[in-house]
Amino acid sequence: MKKGLFTILIGLMLLVLAACGGSEGTTETSADPAKSKLEQLQQSGTVKIGFANEKPYAYEENGELKGANVDIAKAVFKELGIENVDAQLADFSQLIPGVQAGQFDVITAGMAIKPDRCERVLFSEPEMKYGEGLITAANNPNNIQSYKDIASNPDLKVVVMEGTTEIGFLQEEGVSPDQIMTAPDIPATFSAIQAGRADATTGTEMTVKMALESAATDALEFVETFEQPDVEGVPSYGAAAFNLKDEELRNAYNEKLQELKENGTIAQLLEKNGFSEISNMVEVGKITTEQICGGQN
Repeated sequence: MKKGLFTILIGLMLLVLAACGGSEGTTETSADPAKSKLEQLQQSGTVKIGFANEKPYAYEENGELKGANVDIAKAVFKELGIENVDAQLADFSQLIPGVQAGQFDVITAGMAIKPDRCERVLFSEPEMKYGEGLITAANNPNNIQSYKDIASNPDLKVVVMEGTTEIGFLQEEGVSPDQIMTAPDIPATFSAIQAGRADATTGTEMTVKMALESAATDALEFVETFEQPDVEGVPSYGAAAFNLKDEELRNAYNEKLQELKENGTIAQLLEKNGFSEISNMVEVGKITTEQICGGQN
């Protein structure tokens, strides 16, 4: 009887010790609620980044997270003492809900700053700007430099993907609906030009540019001198986005982002990923997130 009681007591002591040990381990690995999000990330050394797999902004290749906005975020967080990235892939529409729910610490997907989005997340200062792009037959035989050039020549046809904002942009610039053709995807728009059914196609600048590079054809040309349309929403300004509660983290990010802009690092990272310092760089103070959120861009 005594032996049985002794065995029970030993068992109880082991359970208590195990419980104490488990509690200590949990304290070491969980976030300290007394610390800010910035302090928590610096302590762990890892930031959870939400992205939507869109080249060349943020994408996964051979298990590695790449892209212009990824490189910018990595550089900024490194300056903040946070060197490890936990990449979290999501549909674009789920990025804002994800950062709101704490699934991500930051969104880095070249997401455009828009007033309605500013009510749901905290954007950093602009990391890049981007507009529309134009593809024509090689050597641009009709010398199309703008949407207005298409509008002024009723014989010209432009093909765009179905459901894209470019249809509205073209019409706002005076292009007649009967000049606009649609196609299911970018390769189909390229085929329309090559077959002579259309004279040009248009889409988001880097999207069409990268698509043309992937097509590896000399029959088409990206118009480097294209004049951006003067319509609402062009150009767009991409930035990192944070939870509304993480203002300190966003402000610290902005401080280091400004330093990296001023020392030329951001320009180098944009160029590395196929962007242009001239076309895509946003200089410090040129336009601010506050202005864009207020509809002043």
